[in-house]
Amino acid sequence: MSNVYTKKLPSAVSLLEGVRVQGSVIGALLMRELHTRYGKRGLGYVWLFLEPMLLAVMVVSLKLVSHERHYGRGISVVAFIILGYTIFIMFRGIWNRSDKALDSNLPLMYHRMVSVFDILMSRALLEAVASLMAFFILQGLCIMLEMGDWPARPIYFLTGFLQYFWFSYSLSMIVCAASYENPTVEKFIHPISYILMPLSGAFFMVDWFPDRFHGLIAYWPMASVFEEMRYGWFEQASDQHFYPLYVCSICMVLTLVGLLAIKLVRRKVELK
Repeated sequence: MSNVYTKKLPSAVSLLEGVRVQGSVIGALLMRELHTRYGKRGLGYVWLFLEPMLLAVMVVSLKLVSHERHYGRGISVVAFIILGYTIFIMFRGIWNRSDKALDSNLPLMYHRMVSVFDILMSRALLEAVASLMAFFILQGLCIMLEMGDWPARPIYFLTGFLQYFWFSYSLSMIVCAASYENPTVEKFIHPISYILMPLSGAFFMVDWFPDRFHGLIAYWPMASVFEEMRYGWFEQASDQHFYPLYVCSICMVLTLVGLLAIKLVRRKVELK
């Protein structure tokens, strides 16, 4: 029995060492991306979360012109829009920046330890951090001004956000591979992000639609995760229209397709 365990030990150690090395690579790429994108010019790193905050504030300001303070369930309009817009910005950032991820980081591909996965992950994590920082700052202001409440079910919000990040990242791998293979794909990336904004579920609840449409809408992964995040944040939100196991299944399929796609692209990059 001891021989069996000693044979398995090196493989387990190698796995942990591989995870540590990949974490270090992603961390280094994240810091490089942060410095390259923001650096020390102008507002520097402050712009990381200030940009999504300003965009969210402008959207909220337009809604406040209507003088509507609460939706039907008693959910604050301001808090509702802040959650939807700041979190959707994460998807838009990951999606929009995935098409040129290889072109802008091509010299890094000569390093054996750097993979397409690492480059995309570092970019995605940066977008996620920026969106979360903007969200928490704005929601904190809402709570201070008595225009919002503390999260009712934080675990649901966190799991919904992680599912949304997973969904966004898995799509980014597919977009990266497709746009590198066919530059024409790049022309459609930004328009699609604008089309997805009203369809994402960031600005509507499933309960607003007739009952016969509930199943159809809730099985759209983006709408499902927003329903889950709202249920996690707002006490009055419904728990009837989100399906985490279904979303995870979709993400697993998209991740498999994405990994295969970037693996094929990596081989073609090395040949150049």
